[in-house]
Amino acid sequence: MEDRKDHFKDVNRVVIKVGTSSISTEEGKLNHQLMDRIAAQVAEMHEMGKKVILVSSGAIGIGIDVLDFDTRPKEIPVRQACAAVGQSILMQEWSNSFAKYNLKVAQILLTYESFSNRLTYLNLRNSISTLLSYGVIPIINENDSTCVNEIEATFGDNDKLSAMVASKMEADLLIILSDIDGLYDKNPKRNADAQLLSIVEEITPVIESYGGNPTSMKGVGGMRTKIEAAKICHMSGCYLVIANSNVDNVVTSVLAGEDIGTLFLANLEVHKNRIRWILLSRTSGSIAVDAGARDAILNSMSLLPSGVVAVNGKYGRGEIVELTCGGVVFAKGITDYTSEELEKVKGQHTDMIADILGYKNYNHVIKKENIGIC
Repeated sequence: MEDRKDHFKDVNRVVIKVGTSSISTEEGKLNHQLMDRIAAQVAEMHEMGKKVILVSSGAIGIGIDVLDFDTRPKEIPVRQACAAVGQSILMQEWSNSFAKYNLKVAQILLTYESFSNRLTYLNLRNSISTLLSYGVIPIINENDSTCVNEIEATFGDNDKLSAMVASKMEADLLIILSDIDGLYDKNPKRNADAQLLSIVEEITPVIESYGGNPTSMKGVGGMRTKIEAAKICHMSGCYLVIANSNVDNVVTSVLAGEDIGTLFLANLEVHKNRIRWILLSRTSGSIAVDAGARDAILNSMSLLPSGVVAVNGKYGRGEIVELTCGGVVFAKGITDYTSEELEKVKGQHTDMIADILGYKNYNHVIKKENIGIC
């Protein structure tokens, strides 16, 4: 049997997704006890030095309750109105829960455009990273009140959204909390002999066939969308665990390596593939560095602006550039600053970036994880 403790020993950044079926009671009210329990476990993880991002559903359900609808409305504008009403209440309740443990929260509402537009995505990543550095818990939800696509048809009750956040934020582990114990080989609500899968090493057509329809009428994220989320995580080098939110201390127990729910293994070769992609990609320009910066990079360190000697070519953030020293190309990397920005901050200390540009994306010019040695 796979040793989960071994898999999770180096987990640092964790995304926790709380589904509608977990955050709502049978009466359609908010499950305050669950929210307090999640906050307590996140506080414990903070004490361990872990970075945690929360993806929370529930805004539409709250809005339905507040606006006193007897049934879930089918009209998109009405559901958007419910989301707008419910989102502020949802955030206030999360804020109250985390305040009990002296933790602050921040609301982030996303749509597909947040990931498809490169500049928007980079700004989003910068924002979330900054919040985490200050010990703030980012709480993410889909922006249902303004999204142009059909509500809940885009991210599937936030299953896919949580996987995309985990992927883009380079998380090590995604925990999806639901009202089911994990992935079964049959629908456990209809088949008494259904077997819970403890671990999924590869998402095969057989595994996909275990998907099916949503298991709860309160949420729209059935097992099928969770398997889709697992695909995204696998390709991103991120572990995923589907677990029942009613399990005592479910989040910290999963992190401790206990055999809870279903573990989808990550593709641990993703980093090598990423570096290979960087090295084989066409470059948009180059950055000349001094000998000290070259040696630091060869010793698996990031490139800082102080080590930049010259900037060649015109390129934007997120593009691949060559790194040269003495006219010799020794590496390639993905730059977090444009060529125009680099021209202004080259040779300067990190502390001067904000003074020169009026803002600062990162302390580094190229993150060490985004550098491939030629």
